Amino acid sequence: MTVTIKRAHEEPSTEDGYRVLVDRLWPRGISKDRAHLDQWLKDVAPSTELRRWFHADEGSFDEFAARYRDELTTNPAVDQLRDILAAHPVVTLVYAAKTPHDRSHAAVLAAYLGLTPSV
Repeated sequence: MTVTIKRAHEEPSTEDGYRVLVDRLWPRGISKDRAHLDQWLKDVAPSTELRRWFHADEGSFDEFAARYRDELTTNPAVDQLRDILAAHPVVTLVYAAKTPHDRSHAAVLAAYLGLTPSV
């Protein structure tokens, strides 16, 4: 199985396989046609409270990642994502933030699932 991480503002590619938006909010300025998404799994994203805490610069990325991993342990949407990963040989986790791939919640999510994504 191949997993990739991309920002929503990056051009979709035929190599992306099954594209899953893993954000709670729709990416600004991106139409549904331009996004080329197969699924929007918003419930696997960080909680609104955690997202607001992090974007208010109240903590470090490491603390954010630890809190997000804690949320994932009880999040039933993780199983939905596991089912998607099992059903598709190539999956791209799409996120909207302007952060680099390795400092995104999508990277934390992939690592939580034991995956090493390409970018």
